[in-house]
Amino acid sequence: MSYLNVESITKVFPTKKGDFQALDTVHLSVEKGEFVSLIGHSGCGKSTVLNIIAGLETPTTGQIILDHQVVKGPGPERGVVFQNYSLLPWLSVYGNVYEVVDAVFPSYSKAEKKSIVEHYLSVVGLWKHRHKRPDEISGGMKQRAAIARAFAVRPQVLLLDEPFGALDALTRATLQDELIHLIKPKEEEGAKTVIMVTHDIDEAIYLSDRVVVMTNGPAATIDTVIDIPLERPRTRKDIIHEKKYNELKEELLEYLHGSPAHV
Repeated sequence: MSYLNVESITKVFPTKKGDFQALDTVHLSVEKGEFVSLIGHSGCGKSTVLNIIAGLETPTTGQIILDHQVVKGPGPERGVVFQNYSLLPWLSVYGNVYEVVDAVFPSYSKAEKKSIVEHYLSVVGLWKHRHKRPDEISGGMKQRAAIARAFAVRPQVLLLDEPFGALDALTRATLQDELIHLIKPKEEEGAKTVIMVTHDIDEAIYLSDRVVVMTNGPAATIDTVIDIPLERPRTRKDIIHEKKYNELKEELLEYLHGSPAHV
């Protein structure tokens, strides 16, 4: 058994017009320290899969097994970063991170909690802005705060739901590089297991060890899983010139945009 297993997941949502089946028999195994991206068209159930792994949604059938334990709800071993930041507007950047650390580590001293918050805000470059509220900082800074908050609880698994989708290209590239630095290569101690939902093929190739392509909904499932055999550490300016990078991009585009075999 792998570290994280999605076992025969289906999801049906009740609606006024009857039941809507979002997912149909989704299977996925993820190794410890692996970075896996889920891609597909809007409405294909990518975020639903992520929410079920996070414990925010309950599968209609099937189960999630993480480190030999069945997932039955949210837990601190899984950190989630949403596209809309989900920061508490009445708290400062510091307060948003401290609030979560305080809840997850109640036995820690105040000094220990403050040290954790300071470390992760410094890592994402927000320590000088710690006293600002979310409405006083940019979108990129809000996402940095959300990433710091997720890492501060020291999760085993990081779940990212289009974390950079609303950002400009330059900020997105900067945060992608910071994310690579934070998660560490899977061969190193302390490496994070990451599952990311994205629409961006270049982002998926650059960050991932494998890319999972989902079919269109309703009753979406996994179409194929593509390995990304590009050596790490990766730099953007180097890999875009590699023949394999362009072959992978072309293959993913075929799955998403028109190969008759995959319609």
